[in-house]
Amino acid sequence: MQHQATAHHTPAHLFIQAAFWFILSTLISSMNDAIMRIMGSELHSLEIVWFRFFFGTLTLLPFMLYIGKAAFKPNGWSVHIIRGTLFYIAIACWCLAITSEGIRLTLVTAMTFTIPIFILILARIFLKEKVTKSRFFAALLGLSGIVVSFSDVNLMALALLVSVIIFAGLDVINKVLVSKESTFVLIFYSSLVTTVVGAIPMFFVWEMPSPQELGFLFILGIGGNFVIYCILKAFALAPVSALGPFRYIEFVFSAIFGYVLFNEFPQEETLIGCAIIIPATLYLGYSESRRSRKMRKAT
Repeated sequence: MQHQATAHHTPAHLFIQAAFWFILSTLISSMNDAIMRIMGSELHSLEIVWFRFFFGTLTLLPFMLYIGKAAFKPNGWSVHIIRGTLFYIAIACWCLAITSEGIRLTLVTAMTFTIPIFILILARIFLKEKVTKSRFFAALLGLSGIVVSFSDVNLMALALLVSVIIFAGLDVINKVLVSKESTFVLIFYSSLVTTVVGAIPMFFVWEMPSPQELGFLFILGIGGNFVIYCILKAFALAPVSALGPFRYIEFVFSAIFGYVLFNEFPQEETLIGCAIIIPATLYLGYSESRRSRKMRKAT
């Protein structure tokens, strides 16, 4: 029995578990995008976004109450208001792009691959992090992949790009906050502030959802929280850099959902763009992993 318990906790077994949770997060993320696309034919994107975070907040509330009063006490309100407002703008742009006819699910997923590139740029600007020539070249290569991916630059494509840049900015903010706030505080107040901020624009496009639509929106809210839960579970079992390559499986899921539900095929430009973006972001992940190891050795 002791031998079995030891074998159960081998590094290989833990990595398999981590990979499972991470891949599950990409599957749920693709599913959420598909639900938003479906709901977009019935409801305004601003209403979809509001319900997503309203239900997300409601499903988080029992966990916050279970933890106790400490879970409701952030170290500062202003930063959470800023985070929530930026998050709302990002998700609103994201949903607006997804629910438009000119944007395919595979292009949406391809754009998420560029977030590490924008994180590198924003961290250099706001956190004054050093950028080597090789990492700078990789970032330029990734940005060229974005240009190739957009076969037709239109308002919805720009909305998607704005969303990705804001997501990268939020990751930079979270990098600073993660040592100051608990995970539940960060997730809960992101959902709560986004719900409050989104209530005003949602009011002007309000249309009462049907019971079936409310069911889909409830699944969307739970799914948003569960994506974060799966990612945290994965990162608790294996290093972030080791799990990075599994992120690109989401492209496969989005292609499947796009074909089965919307009869979409990935455009040639998107495939070429991914062929440029993926190696660039993999190199950035490898470079960041090496830099982290050197910093640990130095300390």
